[in-house]
Amino acid sequence: MEPNKKQTAVEWLEEIYLTIGIDRNVHFNQAKEMEKEQIVEAFVECWQANMPDGYECKLGAVEYYNETYGGK
Repeated sequence: MEPNKKQTAVEWLEEIYLTIGIDRNVHFNQAKEMEKEQIVEAFVECWQANMPDGYECKLGAVEYYNETYGGK
């Protein structure tokens, strides 16, 4: 993981599985993508609730995710 990046719950669980020798990459990759979508959607909803109508923030949400979690 990159320095100063936070770890998502799915990344934490994946690390535990790999530590004990269980490799479930396909499932973890799918879970990470789902988690990313949820984080981005939550960011957008919060942003829209606090910004004027019509202000686009999707790009900002993806940038937030990438900066916070490394954009995998």
